Amino acid sequence: MRHYDSQIHDETRRLAGLSGDLSVPVPTCPGWTLAELITHVGQTHRWAVHVLRNRVQEPIWSRQVPSGLAEGASGDAAWLTAGAAELLETLRVTDPDLPVWTWGPGGRAAWWPRRMLFELVIHRADAELALGIDPEVPAGTAIDGVEEFLDNLPYAAWVTRRLAALGAEGATIHLHASDADGEWTITQGPAGKIEWARGHAKGDAAVRGPVRDLLLLLYGRRSPDALTVHGDRALLDRWLPAAAF
Repeated sequence: MRHYDSQIHDETRRLAGLSGDLSVPVPTCPGWTLAELITHVGQTHRWAVHVLRNRVQEPIWSRQVPSGLAEGASGDAAWLTAGAAELLETLRVTDPDLPVWTWGPGGRAAWWPRRMLFELVIHRADAELALGIDPEVPAGTAIDGVEEFLDNLPYAAWVTRRLAALGAEGATIHLHASDADGEWTITQGPAGKIEWARGHAKGDAAVRGPVRDLLLLLYGRRSPDALTVHGDRALLDRWLPAAAF
């Protein structure tokens, strides 16, 4: 699980460095300020620590785990950094094959560091967008992020319910990175679940652009207007908001 350690450390440092004025609204997380965003990310770290240290086998959600904050208080940069340090220490001493509860696939401890990294990447981007900064994500990280999103999507019941309501079974969406070796085709399956495959293909809708922007697009942080879209734009405009988590 050490593969993600340095990235988790660096992303935490970057996010902490953006938390000067915690009252700044975060438009990509409606209703949140930077204080709520920092608190959410730090609570998520503590959630992962709780699951791994206690070898949790049943569903438990982040709000059920003690935050170390006073009732109604928000986290700050120091609290965020302390939680990330605890997370990294826990990851270092945990067997990646340890069976634990995950809301995504696998049911092993190895699922958690990858999920924690992209929780950080996307929320760091949220903070940057709130401050008028154009987020940068290295191409290799963004490729991994697209695939982590697609790996988890079929297991996110709150998302698959929305996708099922679209009545789009059999529809395909192709993503094509313009700056990296990354192409993916997403096929909408039954009961709202998706399948995906790497490689070149023709989709009902196709989106081409920098892989960073494809990652942000999937998470609802980038509009399709910022990329090149071919084919069924109406499908894309219905599918993306339903799929974002």
